[in-house]
Amino acid sequence: MTGVDDGVGDTPAFGVSATNSPVAVNLDLVVPATAAEAGEQPHGAPEGGEAQTSGGIGRQILRVFVEHKLAVASLAFIVLVILFCWVGPLVYHTNQTNQQAALFNPENAPPGATGGKFPLGTTQTGFDVLGRLMFGGQASMTVGLLSALVATVVGVAYGAVAGFFGRWLDALMMRIVDIVLSIPVLFLLIALVTIFHSSELLLIFVIAGVSWLVPARLVRGETLTLRTREYVQAVRAMGGGGGRIIGRHIIPNAVGTIVVFATFQVATSILILAALGFLGFGIPAPGTDWGTMLSNAVGTIGNGWWWEIYPVGALIVLVVVAFNFIGDALRDALEVRTQRR
Repeated sequence: MTGVDDGVGDTPAFGVSATNSPVAVNLDLVVPATAAEAGEQPHGAPEGGEAQTSGGIGRQILRVFVEHKLAVASLAFIVLVILFCWVGPLVYHTNQTNQQAALFNPENAPPGATGGKFPLGTTQTGFDVLGRLMFGGQASMTVGLLSALVATVVGVAYGAVAGFFGRWLDALMMRIVDIVLSIPVLFLLIALVTIFHSSELLLIFVIAGVSWLVPARLVRGETLTLRTREYVQAVRAMGGGGGRIIGRHIIPNAVGTIVVFATFQVATSILILAALGFLGFGIPAPGTDWGTMLSNAVGTIGNGWWWEIYPVGALIVLVVVAFNFIGDALRDALEVRTQRR
């Protein structure tokens, strides 16, 4: 019978076309169009938003440090000073230990005198000023760096122990720090150098002996905060001892404070040595340091012999300022709360 519909040809059934075209499915009812509509974060983005930095923690620290142009220039300057003090004498040969041989040189000769033999002139005792700067810089940099290292190690260990164990031990150890801090530093330094025979090694430990108090207080404060963290409590619950917690968890997490202090302490130690040398308690002869050189040149101010004062004074100021700039940059790089994003 013609014109009879068998119910299969063109009649739609349940919203599905009877044609040979593919089946149309409403995908919106199956999966969300985007991950954001499903309440999920896009792939690769952290929960707090888009990532601000890439790479490891070392690369981030380096990136923040390099942003401080003055700190980078200061670091390059410190490297040049170290090369000047230790490599310079290998290239520019002078006598800095034999006073009798120095007497054959002209005294207080201006820069370039005697056919350019003395580029920065000579001192009132006949020593070449340029060579003297190198020789004295070795002592000043060595005392500054090593005394800062000793002070940092002692202060960090002392402060971490006091802050971690707390109670009566903390109170006793901090009262000792308060007592030593109440003594005038310069008076204590002069007394120690006078009692014992002054030497480079003695000056390192004497300066470190009055400098470890500050890191002790700083690290103790950090330890009081860190010892309550969950990871420290977890180590305690697993039976970890106090030494392991301090060495593996407390001190590494306070490394920002420690490194920044050590950098500033180098500058402070160089200034302390310069002050002692200026007062006549520096490196004993025939050795010297920048402070002693400055002290010996004070009497030449009225004579116009500027080359005996300005070069060494400029070196002291520039080295101290350079270490301060480096410390500022390290503080920003190692302290997450002050990083510029």
